[in-house]
Amino acid sequence: MAWWGWLLPVAAAVLLAAQVQFAYPAVPAWAPYAVLVPLAVTVVLALGRMRVRVETGDEPQLWVGGAHLPLRYVAAVDVVTKQDKRKALGPELDPAAFCVHKPWIGTMVRVHLDDPQDPTPYWLFSTRHPEKLATSLTDESPDAVGGDVDRH
Repeated sequence: MAWWGWLLPVAAAVLLAAQVQFAYPAVPAWAPYAVLVPLAVTVVLALGRMRVRVETGDEPQLWVGGAHLPLRYVAAVDVVTKQDKRKALGPELDPAAFCVHKPWIGTMVRVHLDDPQDPTPYWLFSTRHPEKLATSLTDESPDAVGGDVDRH
């Protein structure tokens, strides 16, 4: 996450710790800070985390956060570079697409679907390793598929 995304939660934790420190003078001065600042950091990390992985098994699947897609429905995979990201999220974005955007990650992957039952035309999501993910989704060998591709 970008540094400016941390400013408000950490500042709020410091201010709340100062309020606790002044309201309860019997509590050691350092205790509210030792509890609230790490708690704020943990909450920001938990809320900003998204795991991208490709699982093998009876049916290989792509997982993006809590959503999953069987690989048999993957028609094509495009790598969206940092320069093309604005177009992909703006004028080129289909409103029916599944989209997970993390602004602090520069690159994305667009996975086109081939499922007549699904109204979603493609998945568009942020990833730090788009080439590795695209290779694991398009390569037919079982050794190319599997494991975590990205955590952020």
